[in-house]
Amino acid sequence: MSTVVTPVKQPKLQKRKWPYYFIGSVLLLVILALAISFWFVQRTAPETNGEITLSGLQDSVSIYRDRSGVPHIDASSTKDLFMAQGFVTAQDRMFQMDLSRRQASGTLSEVIGESTIENDKFFRTLGLRRAAEDSYHGYSDEAKQILEWYADGVNAYMTKAKEANALPIEFTLAGYEPNEWTPIDSLTIGKYMAFDLGGHWEGQAFRYYLLQNFSEKEAMDLFPSYPDDGSTVIQEIKESQLDMSKSFAKAVIPDPFNGSNNWVVSGKKTASGKPLLANDPHLGLGTPPIWYETHLNSPDYHVSGVIFAGVPGIIVGRNDSIAWGVTNVGPDVQDLYIEKRNPANHTEFKYNDSWEEAEVLDESIPVKDSEPIPYEVVITRHGPILSEFAHDDQPDTALSLRWTALDPSTELEAVLKIDQASNWEEFKEALTSFHTPAQNFVFASTDGTIAYRANGLIPIRKNGDSMLPVPGWNDDYEWEGYIPWEELPTIVNPDEGFISTANNKITTDDYPYHITHTWAQPYRQDRIREVLIEGNNLEAQDMMNLQNDFVNLQGKELTPLLTKELNRENLTSVEKDALSLLQKWNYIDGKDEAAPLLFHLWLVEMERVLFDGKIDKEMMPLFDGKSQVIDQLIRRAVNGEEGPWMEKAGGFQSVVTKSYQSAVDRAVSLQGHTPKKWAWGTFHSVPFEHPLGAIKPLNLLFNPEVNAIGGSRVTVGAAGWKSSTGTVNHGAPWRGVTDLANMGTSYNVLSPGQSGYVFSEWYDNQIDDWVNGRYHETKMSGYEENAKHLILKP
Repeated sequence: MSTVVTPVKQPKLQKRKWPYYFIGSVLLLVILALAISFWFVQRTAPETNGEITLSGLQDSVSIYRDRSGVPHIDASSTKDLFMAQGFVTAQDRMFQMDLSRRQASGTLSEVIGESTIENDKFFRTLGLRRAAEDSYHGYSDEAKQILEWYADGVNAYMTKAKEANALPIEFTLAGYEPNEWTPIDSLTIGKYMAFDLGGHWEGQAFRYYLLQNFSEKEAMDLFPSYPDDGSTVIQEIKESQLDMSKSFAKAVIPDPFNGSNNWVVSGKKTASGKPLLANDPHLGLGTPPIWYETHLNSPDYHVSGVIFAGVPGIIVGRNDSIAWGVTNVGPDVQDLYIEKRNPANHTEFKYNDSWEEAEVLDESIPVKDSEPIPYEVVITRHGPILSEFAHDDQPDTALSLRWTALDPSTELEAVLKIDQASNWEEFKEALTSFHTPAQNFVFASTDGTIAYRANGLIPIRKNGDSMLPVPGWNDDYEWEGYIPWEELPTIVNPDEGFISTANNKITTDDYPYHITHTWAQPYRQDRIREVLIEGNNLEAQDMMNLQNDFVNLQGKELTPLLTKELNRENLTSVEKDALSLLQKWNYIDGKDEAAPLLFHLWLVEMERVLFDGKIDKEMMPLFDGKSQVIDQLIRRAVNGEEGPWMEKAGGFQSVVTKSYQSAVDRAVSLQGHTPKKWAWGTFHSVPFEHPLGAIKPLNLLFNPEVNAIGGSRVTVGAAGWKSSTGTVNHGAPWRGVTDLANMGTSYNVLSPGQSGYVFSEWYDNQIDDWVNGRYHETKMSGYEENAKHLILKP
């Protein structure tokens, strides 16, 4: 019997087991691959303990990384301090630093390929790197030396990492190694921040488009106000037929909500009797963050705060005597000029009845795995021809860009002087070197002084007011200098007991100089003032609470107006239930609340009802001040002044009702038919995306966990989001508070974390604190306890 049974059972036994052998083998291979990958990535980890020999140092430097990953750099000389800062920053952020300089310089295609050619063309046309090179010559010998020392530190890191085959894993995945770091790279990153904080050229281009494609009445309905010399300039625009969609559809436009909050409170309103200062700059949210927190300690510098990775010094923070913060003024510092080209010579342009030869630069673009792309940049007396970067046509009319940031400037000089300032007079004197981007500086000193200054170069125009592109073929619209330094808005120790800014209008109507037409919506500033006016015996925790405040004053203003106008006759049961929730809303954009989801979607749908199918979608990113304009259209309609855009869309009530119903439909599609179960944070969530996270499956490695979050674009706790997805991609990656009664400690949160190394304990460890309004303490002494300790030796 056994001879019969055995052959039959044996194949069945094998058939049953072979899948397990196969699966086991696959799992073993996967585990082996993961182990090898982990070992490979782990090999690139920054050294944070022990000793490293660094050629060029004069003496040993101690670097203590505290529990939050903040490096405290103790050096015995200025040279060693900034060499170490360059080295340490590169340890944590080298890939970010390289992408930043490439983005600003227009050299991404060299390492990425054809997908970034248009991006490179745009930035080569702007010329941020050219402006950085021109600026370098204006720096003092001391500042140039600091730039060199910082670059030496970055390069020392790269040399060691290359020798050990330990560059960040991102370089291996992207297939290239970074080039040597130079002082110009640091200055170019500074120029990029001037670009990111804007100057409104896109608004001029958008209004040009409106005048070409709509009636003058329709165009003016979307203007912030009627332009100076309006009739003259409008006629010139109508006669020059540039295709704005073709010219600017591929332009890189900074986020329109780039800005910040800052405020300073005098001792008469605080518990300690000393000032409090708070700052939270609003920029893009990603991994790693834009900011890098650092503490610098040497005989000549003792300063702590944040800086852009790749730049020496501290741009926002505190030293032993003072603290300071910044927000964007957002002035009109960019003008588009309509240039008339010589039909017989495409590089000549008319000026005062003669033809002037433009400067032509060869900006050929290296492209990975491809031949270089020939590219020329043409520069007139006003600046680069911007309207032709995306195409090869050379029509008789072109638009050039005049911009303060394209001129030589010395912001880093100011930063280094601020770091060493000990009082208001020294701080203000340092600002004479800070030209662009114009910033609202708030200041506090241990002597009790609080102060404010809007500082930077803001043009005075011979004619016009930067509302529209202006004729460039004569001298009628040239700049005639800048607002005199001594007349820039300044406040010292106001009776009110505090100073706050949130990119709001900073001058009264009797201020003699033009600053801008497009201030930020007033809601953040109004809420800050509301809290600070009522506040007394204030402490640092109150400042942190205010930085995370989600009260929506826009909702408080507009919700009653819109619900009153809503036609309720044919509302469905879901629409009625949703309306009931909105009417009971406490006007807080809480992540677990339903009403904020409906309110914000309502405004998104209102924009769609007003403009979809009418304004080219390629032009909408250029709609500077769009949110303010829509607010104004609503206010006018409430006051019985329906403009042509409301009328074309069927009237105010029709717009309100259609957009409300569309908002409810979208909310239902997102979160179901029961409005009380809707939640703002389910839609409104922050992913902190890594540059390589867009490539699957690298997102699984580099992108942190997604978190629901409250707030919105108009709350003090800012959280800007993509209207199409709800993804939160804009806000305050760093928030900081300083109590001048205790200069040895400040309160900070930097999300997602300090390190760019994906397996670092500091890669994304601050997300939970950031989402929930918690902070870590950064100390100026006593930080050695439980810290990682790295010694750099000569």
